[in-house]
Amino acid sequence: MRYIFFLFFALLTFSSCEKQAENAVVYDQAITAVKLSAPSKSESDNTINIPQKIIKNASLRFETNDLEKTFNQIQTAIKENKGNVQNDYQEKNYHNISRNITVRVPSQNFDSFLEAISKGVSYFDEKSISSENVTEEFIDINSRLNTKRKLEARYLEILQKANKISEILEIEKQISTIREEIEAKEGRLKYLENRVSESTVTINFYKTIAEKEGVKISYGSKIWTAIKSGFFSLSEFLISIISLWPFIILFVVLVYFIRKRFKRKKA
Repeated sequence: MRYIFFLFFALLTFSSCEKQAENAVVYDQAITAVKLSAPSKSESDNTINIPQKIIKNASLRFETNDLEKTFNQIQTAIKENKGNVQNDYQEKNYHNISRNITVRVPSQNFDSFLEAISKGVSYFDEKSISSENVTEEFIDINSRLNTKRKLEARYLEILQKANKISEILEIEKQISTIREEIEAKEGRLKYLENRVSESTVTINFYKTIAEKEGVKISYGSKIWTAIKSGFFSLSEFLISIISLWPFIILFVVLVYFIRKRFKRKKA
């Protein structure tokens, strides 16, 4: 009887070990299957065929005789090239009046937009055009993203076959980590796609103020500044005196007693 019980116990132990080994093999097969299906870098460059991904930017600065006319010209170019204004800033000082506009324009209209806003400009104080090719990064992220999606799908299949709570929790933890990586890569792709699809153009144009006008503005401003400065200085002086009244009283009392004592000695 004891021999039969021992044999039965041995069969149960062997069955349990075999089942755990089978689950471990399934996990290993999931990783191995995804690694084998993932393309190498050279293969991904050949298999993933996408157009060139280039980020274009430009920065222009020039002088104009008519700010309003120049702004209208830029506004017309924005409408014709389907752009949109992201930032519009104006500034006036003693020397010039300037306006700074940041525009986002579809990349296919980048050259035509620059040509339109450059009409009538005799020379540029600054003209900077840059382009960044992100095609390789785009392909690499796409390849890694496909691998992560396959790995996620494989883990979901394993999750359906898992029986133990510890195994389920471990698989769900892995799936959560993979999902975070997928979302991060998808966000990066969207950012790159947005930068590629629309170019950024910064336009700064200004008008120089005449010397006489600058002197008038400067002189009047200086007088008003001097008046305000004198008023604030007087106010601060009075406030400082008021804040020192305990010391003033103490000083007066001390002088009074010193003088009184001096008179007694003299008498």
